[in-house]
Amino acid sequence: MMNELIKQVSDASFEDDVIRSGKPVLVDFWATWCEPCVVSAPILEEISQEFADRIRVAKIDVDQHHATAARFGVRAIPTVVLFKDGAIKAQQVGVVSKTELGRFIERHLK
Repeated sequence: MMNELIKQVSDASFEDDVIRSGKPVLVDFWATWCEPCVVSAPILEEISQEFADRIRVAKIDVDQHHATAARFGVRAIPTVVLFKDGAIKAQQVGVVSKTELGRFIERHLK
């Protein structure tokens, strides 16, 4: 289902896996019951491969790890948040195409 480039993170691991990461991290806030989240999963897999040298991709299930979702004000899913140097650089709500997500990442990595 998921490739080895996508890391499952939790409330407990978020600081180490995302905030203290040496690379920018694109975090997908999702839930198993969320149909749009299921639709966006293959797009994230492709992005994780294409941008592997520049970013990490992580997923966090908002039902299991609601403290992190609340901490960053995630109110709708899917939401992807790009973290760079421990801070939110940008966020995108809803399903977007691979092209749009790639442009989003490129625009905010500068």
